[in-house]
Amino acid sequence: MSFDALLNNLNPQIIGSLKRAIELGKWPNGVALTDQQRRLCAEAVANWERRTLPADAQVGYVPPKRTPCADKDEEQTLSWV
Repeated sequence: MSFDALLNNLNPQIIGSLKRAIELGKWPNGVALTDQQRRLCAEAVANWERRTLPADAQVGYVPPKRTPCADKDEEQTLSWV
C-alpha cells in the first residue's frame, strides 16, 4: 500500500488513536512504540491533517504574531537610529 493510499483510508478516529499512541509512547494494547513507529505515526498524522483540516486546526499550529499596527491600514515607517 502506498503512503497516499494509507492517508486516504484514515479517519478522525484512527488519527485520534495515532495521536494518543504518540503521546503515551505505546499502542492501546500496551506495547511500546519504536522510534520508527513514532516517526511514521507523526508523519501520517501531519500529512492527513494537512490534507483534511484548516491550518489553524492542525497539530503544531502557531498563530501569527499580531502587532499593534496590524489592525490599521497604515504603512509603518521604519527609521534607523
